[in-house]
Amino acid sequence: MWRWDNADMTYRHLAIALTSALLLAVAVDAQGPQAHERGTAHRAGNIEHGRYLAERVAMCIECHSRRDANGNLLQSELFEGGPIPFAPPWPNDWANRAPRNKGLPGYSDEQAIRLLTQGAIGRDGKPLRPPMPRFRMTTQDAADVIAFLRSLP
Repeated sequence: MWRWDNADMTYRHLAIALTSALLLAVAVDAQGPQAHERGTAHRAGNIEHGRYLAERVAMCIECHSRRDANGNLLQSELFEGGPIPFAPPWPNDWANRAPRNKGLPGYSDEQAIRLLTQGAIGRDGKPLRPPMPRFRMTTQDAADVIAFLRSLP
């Protein structure tokens, strides 16, 4: 027969506390993305970090910039758009030109953040054609890339 003494009550209280903490953690997680993940609250974009991401990490510069006859990037044409510098490995619905993204013409900040955080979703809500990568940047990284692209003369 069970007898509730102080030791049993201590373990019972501990079990209740741990179960409550677990349920609270699950409930908080189930609320969905936090404000910084939804794009509703982010600090102003960091231009230098955005440059780093666009030129060295996401490699936007490779497709969205024109090249000379030797395949070198034209410094005066960076982010002005141009022909995709490589062919698809198999026949598919492949874009043959990358649009100008210097200044992000035609995109609001919200549309551009969606494009970079939700997997290359265009202004019309449809996925962009390959070879545009399906980025899943953080909202802050997307804001930094946008700040950089909007800063270009």
